[in-house]
Amino acid sequence: MLFKSLVAAAALVSTAFAAPSEKRQNAKLKWFGINESGAEFGEKNFTGVYGKEYIWYDFKTIDQFIGQGMNMFRLNFLMERLTPNNLTDAFDPLYLGNLTQQVNYITSKGAYAMVQPHNYGRFYGNIITDTAGFKTWWKNVAAQYKDNELVVFDTNNEYHDMDQKLVFDLNQAAIDGVRAAGATKQYITPEGNSWTGAWTWISSGNGASLVNLKDPQNKLVYQMHQYLDTDGSGTSVNCVSATIFKERLQAATKWLKDNKKQGVIGEFAAGNNAQCISALKDGLSYLQQNGDVWLGAIWWAAGPWWADYIYNMEPEKGVAWTGILPQIKSYFV
Repeated sequence: MLFKSLVAAAALVSTAFAAPSEKRQNAKLKWFGINESGAEFGEKNFTGVYGKEYIWYDFKTIDQFIGQGMNMFRLNFLMERLTPNNLTDAFDPLYLGNLTQQVNYITSKGAYAMVQPHNYGRFYGNIITDTAGFKTWWKNVAAQYKDNELVVFDTNNEYHDMDQKLVFDLNQAAIDGVRAAGATKQYITPEGNSWTGAWTWISSGNGASLVNLKDPQNKLVYQMHQYLDTDGSGTSVNCVSATIFKERLQAATKWLKDNKKQGVIGEFAAGNNAQCISALKDGLSYLQQNGDVWLGAIWWAAGPWWADYIYNMEPEKGVAWTGILPQIKSYFV
């Protein structure tokens, strides 16, 4: 999610890749998820104060999402709060403890927990260029969860305005670090430049570059994000058309098929109105029809502090919880 827009106020998938395409097409999508957002709030104060500038996630609402059939939780947090001084520094024990508590609770319920640094390829606001340090950061993080097969590692949220080779190198360093930690059974979701948009996956150069990422375990799931407003930033309740979601997925879908890759929509959302709901249904149907390459989709967002945010899916009063979730969950469960 473009962070300028933030306001600070069950079918379980197996751990193997999906069945052949002829069996997957028109099947229910495998990953149905929610972005839990709040532990990355107050990002201008990187250290932050728990309960004042950032918040972790409520187990009660996690249970409610699982009750609706969700089986994927993308846990947003900040790298700077986990390793407060530099990429290779020791963990902050309290922040790590909170993250691990979230991971353990979610996976104890049989759902997936996506460990996701919401940093845009930056550390303390500066573009990360230390690929060796980034590899070490990921090796250290992955070591905490290497025996939990329901953990998914997301290399970094929405690289943008960066050299394309550097984006490739950071993704490869993350993959190498995770595997070096002995985490060999978990999925890894590389993200692309240009806010990892599905609609710009080819035009941005992500397709040509990131196709060359290597994982010895062959468990990469390319993560793309897609919003339906005019500029794709996810800052409006208005959708371009009732077919815009599907249209913005088509080029990326072809790339996945042509290169025998798999993908997930790590963020998507739209306004609670008739045209947007039609667009969501059309796009989710398209993902379902192309389930040989798309594993699922993860809504943006939920969390205790979202209040009247336009895409809020926090139970039980969030506008997307009441108005959109009942309309879309049939594509997953």
